[in-house]
Amino acid sequence: MGRRYGKDGKERQGKALAGWLHRMSAPVFFIFYFLFLISLFSSCGSESGYFQIKGEFKGFSQGEFYVYSPDGGIRRLDTIKVKSGRFTYQVPLDTTATFVLVFPNYSEIPVFGASGEKVEIEGDASHLKEIKVMGTEENELMTAFRMKISNMTPPEVTNAASDFIQKNPTTLAAIFVLTKYFIQAEPDDHQMTFALAKNIQSASPQNKSIAKIVSYLEGMKNLRDKSIIPKFAATDIKGKPISNSDLYAPVNVITTWATWNYESMNIQRQLKQMEKENGVSKLKIVSICLDASDKECRKFMDRDSITWSNICDGRMWDTPALVKLGLTKVPDNIITDSKGRIVAHSLPVTKLKEEIEKLMK
Repeated sequence: MGRRYGKDGKERQGKALAGWLHRMSAPVFFIFYFLFLISLFSSCGSESGYFQIKGEFKGFSQGEFYVYSPDGGIRRLDTIKVKSGRFTYQVPLDTTATFVLVFPNYSEIPVFGASGEKVEIEGDASHLKEIKVMGTEENELMTAFRMKISNMTPPEVTNAASDFIQKNPTTLAAIFVLTKYFIQAEPDDHQMTFALAKNIQSASPQNKSIAKIVSYLEGMKNLRDKSIIPKFAATDIKGKPISNSDLYAPVNVITTWATWNYESMNIQRQLKQMEKENGVSKLKIVSICLDASDKECRKFMDRDSITWSNICDGRMWDTPALVKLGLTKVPDNIITDSKGRIVAHSLPVTKLKEEIEKLMK
C-alpha cells in the first residue's frame, strides 16, 4: 500500500524534486524535460497501439449498445455499456479500421479509427442522425456528410454519396459510403457502384478492403436471372458439408444474415414459417451468418428453432462461400430452381416472400 502524505509531506516532496532537478547537468535536464513533454502530449490522445471512443448521450442514462468492425478492427460483436449517459470503449489497434455503432433501434453510426487516436461522440439518443463524432478529420468529414444528407430525398442522397466518394477516395469513409449507399441500396445500380469502387481502388491500390469489394462486385456478374448458380462448397456450423449440389428442391433459398442486423434476422424467422408451411422437400434453405462468433449464431438458431444449414466460420466478409456466390450485403439472397438456375436474387424482404410464394404455386 502506498504512503499517504499531508500538506507538509507534499511540500517536502516538491522541494526534494526541485533540488534534484537543480543538481542535474543542463543536457540531462533538457532530456528529462523533453521526455516529460512527450509523455504529457501523448496523454492527450489514446495510448499508442489502442483506439478509444468516448461519448456522452442525452436521454440515454443507462443501457448498452453494440459495435462491430466490417474490416477487421475487431473480430466480434462487442457490447458498450452506458452509465450516467457516458461510455468509454478502447481496443487494441495497430492499423486503421472502421467501427460501426449499433443502437437498440438498429440505427448505425460509423466511426473511423487508427492506432493512438481518440474520438469523442455526443448527441441526443432520441435524434441519432444528429450525433456528432469528433476528434479526427475523417470522422468530422463523415459527420458533416451525415448532417448534409439527413433531409435529402433518396436520389439526392445517391448524388451526394457519389460526390463524396469522388472527392475523398483515399478515406475509410469513402468505402463505408460506397457500401451503405450503393452496394446495400435497393435497387443497386451495379454499373455506377462498380465504377465508384474502381475509383477508390485506383486511389488506394494497397487497401485490402476495397480489393475485396471489387472482387465481390465482379462476382455479382454471375448472379444473373436464368444463369446457373456459382459452385461453392462449405461446412455448416454443425460440421455438415454443404454445396450447390444440395440445392435440388423445387425452390432453394440462400440468405445472408447477422445478429447485428434486425432485418436479416426477421427474414430467417419468416423463412422458418414458410418452411413449416411448405415442408423441407419443397423449400430448401441455406444461410450464411456473418457474425465473427459462432456462439452468437448458435444462440439465435437455438432460440428460433432454425434447423437448416447455417455457414458461420467467423471470417465474416471473408467467408469463401460468400465470395463465390457474389453476395455483398446483409441481408442478401439468391433463389434457385431444382436445376440450379437463378430465379431471382438480392430481393428486399417483401419481394423475397412474394417470389417464394409465387414459385410454390
